[in-house]
Amino acid sequence: MAFQIVRNDITKIKADAIVNTANPEPTYMAGTDAAIYEAAGAEDLLKARMKAGIIRPGEVAVTPAFKLDAKYIFHTVGPVWEGGTNGEKESVKNCYENCLKKAVELNVGSIAFPLISTGVYGFPKTDALLIATGVFSAFLADHELDITLVVFDNESFELSGRIFSGVDEYIDGHYVEEKIVEEYGFAGAAMAGASNCAMPPEEVLEEISEEEPGDRSPRRRSRLFGAHREARAIMPSADAAMPAPEPAAKEIKKRSLDDVVKNISDTWSESLLRMIDEKGYTDVEVYKRANADRKLFSKIRSNKDYQPKKATALAFALALRLNIDETKDFLGRAGYALSNSSVTDLIVEYFIENEVYDIMTINVSLFKHGQPLLG
Repeated sequence: MAFQIVRNDITKIKADAIVNTANPEPTYMAGTDAAIYEAAGAEDLLKARMKAGIIRPGEVAVTPAFKLDAKYIFHTVGPVWEGGTNGEKESVKNCYENCLKKAVELNVGSIAFPLISTGVYGFPKTDALLIATGVFSAFLADHELDITLVVFDNESFELSGRIFSGVDEYIDGHYVEEKIVEEYGFAGAAMAGASNCAMPPEEVLEEISEEEPGDRSPRRRSRLFGAHREARAIMPSADAAMPAPEPAAKEIKKRSLDDVVKNISDTWSESLLRMIDEKGYTDVEVYKRANADRKLFSKIRSNKDYQPKKATALAFALALRLNIDETKDFLGRAGYALSNSSVTDLIVEYFIENEVYDIMTINVSLFKHGQPLLG
């Protein structure tokens, strides 16, 4: 594991270092700060914290973790949000960067962060999230460290901006349509030539509304009518002349089992290693871009028949900067496919089509949509 986002209480996380969004003075008041003091043992932690004295914004002080399942607590002071015009974003960035520098100094193997300053200090959660993942991405390009970002829930922030703005629409435009076809058999009806089995649009809307009450927005109704129209367009009418049968295909010579085995293509692992060489990448940059670690990559390299999980295969497709067709081929070598019935697949496909391959950015979107992370 290199980076993960989890919904949890940070005091319950096991890591070498736990980051506390601290008060500048050696005291504690509310929020994450108070929770960490209470879980660690407030009296002991406060004594240790007093030795560090005042901490300025962006700085880090270290104490033992006492009763927490960790070695250290990194106390860092984030800024109070004042509209973003007083260097708040740079200050938060310094908090993350200085904590990571301290982790290197102390040779810790894992560290857990909250979203710094997003509690009583009022820093916007989305901005804090994107700053954090940007810092983590740059850091992990040159270091080996397990980083966990802890948030209370995946509804605590709203993703905005050009990159994220089209994700929901893309999911709607592919996932919903496939589910309608799957549920109501439009495709099967078209293939069978049974034009009378397609439901009238209002019937479709009524059945959908039973499953998802309240969602009868104009955009949704338009999408459902569109799906119905497309289905009817490809279905022959009852009195339409049936097309003439196509000529029989020429007999294809059957291959022997030996022929099939002799012409087998590269395995997933062989394909991965070949493309790394062809693209001029190094092993290290690829497995880091895939949010993987050296141990996993060693297993892949040493076993030509290595069978990855689908999330791992997708992560390496992103690390290789593959386009959609290349990604489908690459996944196929591991026995997987991209599916419009999978929100994860649609999100990954959306970012690939927009030539965004940063796995941190994609994992943030996956987390927001309640999907497992890649890597």
